[in-house]
Amino acid sequence: MMGGTIQPRVNMSERSTKSRQTKEKSTMRNTKRKKPFVSGVRPSQARNTEIVSGACEVCGSDEWDTDVVRGETCCAVCGFVAAQNMIDPGAEWVNHSDAADRSRVGAPTKLTISDKGLSTEISRIDLTSGAAKRHGMTGKSARDWRRRQRIDQRSKTRDSRARNLTTAMQFIRDRGDLPPQIEQQAASLYRHSVERGLVTGRSIRGVSAACVYIAAREARIPRKIEEIAEAFDMRTEVEEKELKRTIRLVARNLGTHHITGPEEYFEKFHSDLQLPPPVLGAARDMWKKVGEDLSWQGKKPSGIAGVILYRVSQESTSPRTQSEVCKVSGISEVTLRGLLKILKQLAPPIEA
Repeated sequence: MMGGTIQPRVNMSERSTKSRQTKEKSTMRNTKRKKPFVSGVRPSQARNTEIVSGACEVCGSDEWDTDVVRGETCCAVCGFVAAQNMIDPGAEWVNHSDAADRSRVGAPTKLTISDKGLSTEISRIDLTSGAAKRHGMTGKSARDWRRRQRIDQRSKTRDSRARNLTTAMQFIRDRGDLPPQIEQQAASLYRHSVERGLVTGRSIRGVSAACVYIAAREARIPRKIEEIAEAFDMRTEVEEKELKRTIRLVARNLGTHHITGPEEYFEKFHSDLQLPPPVLGAARDMWKKVGEDLSWQGKKPSGIAGVILYRVSQESTSPRTQSEVCKVSGISEVTLRGLLKILKQLAPPIEA
């Protein structure tokens, strides 16, 4: 009974195997491709030059060495140069980074864009009043294009995290007022803040402003907290205090510990006050003399820079008033006079 049961199953398996082999043979006969399909190498990765085939004319060896730098192919045994000045069919650029070699397609990635620049967008610059007039847009057309811009941005951000990132990058680009390189650094700081959970429970506007301030501080670009708060529409006292707390939180978690000194404000205040060039040199010399004293501890660096420039300008042919210096340095006249007393103790004025 068992033998009669097993035999049909064996016959069925043999028939199925034979039919499968017959189908494979017919498929091989019908197709013209003898080898499996292999995708070609991209031009940016095909760095090989022309290859010499056959035996060497001198020694008869068939081993060849190709020098891609010189464009030469020589015999590996006797050194006979069989080909020279060969053409490199690869891409005409050099990959200086450690990343994979890529074809040169599209613009470089940007951290200030939520998707790093992998898509197109309707620029806000082209929709402002001046640019719209140059493009021949009416007021109604400009409003329609702004509506399309909002729809385009919403269509690219399907989840809340992507929408928040888009909003933050927009804040950094439009309100940061930073050079392109420092703008990228601010965007990188914000992305690291998101990864570490520093944005949770805080406003996107506040964290973006904190990243802009820290990026400017690390690049030795003098920016006052009050100036950043005004640019990001954080004008109330509560919002400004929250911005200061956020700056300390982000700086502590991301390891940015650069402390801004008064000497970093000299050039900006000197330019804003329109003082002659010798005043800037005199201010730096004075800070070198009095900068090591402990009396300056706890004082705002911008206020110290302002009082030194005020003192030097009074001793020059282009004096400035206390109100002008206070407006530039962001301190009150009472604070300026208090700092001036400290400066007079450390560096008494020269009597004429």
